Amino acid sequence: MASLLENLIEVLSSENEAYEKLISLAESKTPAIVAGDIEKLAKITEDEQEIVGTIQGMEKQRNKFLADIANVVNKDVTSLKLLDLIQMLEKMPDQQKLLEGIQKRLRVTIDQLKAINDKNQMLLADKLEMVDFNLNMIRAMKSAPQTANYSKDAYTNGQALGIFHGGFDAKQ
Repeated sequence: MASLLENLIEVLSSENEAYEKLISLAESKTPAIVAGDIEKLAKITEDEQEIVGTIQGMEKQRNKFLADIANVVNKDVTSLKLLDLIQMLEKMPDQQKLLEGIQKRLRVTIDQLKAINDKNQMLLADKLEMVDFNLNMIRAMKSAPQTANYSKDAYTNGQALGIFHGGFDAKQ
């Protein structure tokens, strides 16, 4: 049982380190989103996918260790949670403290990653909204009728009504 717990703690620690790498990438994604740097975003996303693949492998290991521990303590694998396991380790206080510590660190790390990802998602939504607004402005300008503005040679100069160069006219 002790070696299974050590393996579980080791996998959870490795998972935490991988999530911390994701935090670093997510933080570097924010300025790339603000700047609209598509190439940098693509590179960061590629790096994130690599780490996520690693985390998925670790989760399989973690689930295997939890299943083995559930067998040893005669509990149902699907109902055995990490917090339940921590409570069951009262007779092994050293292992209990280690497991409880890594569980708390992992929770904090995941919450931090979620907050950064939520912020990035809002930034991306704002950027997409702005792009959509600009596309609608361009479409509206192209479909606007031509004015009867003539040059000194009496030809139409092809200017469309409603074209302004500031982006937003606060007087309207």
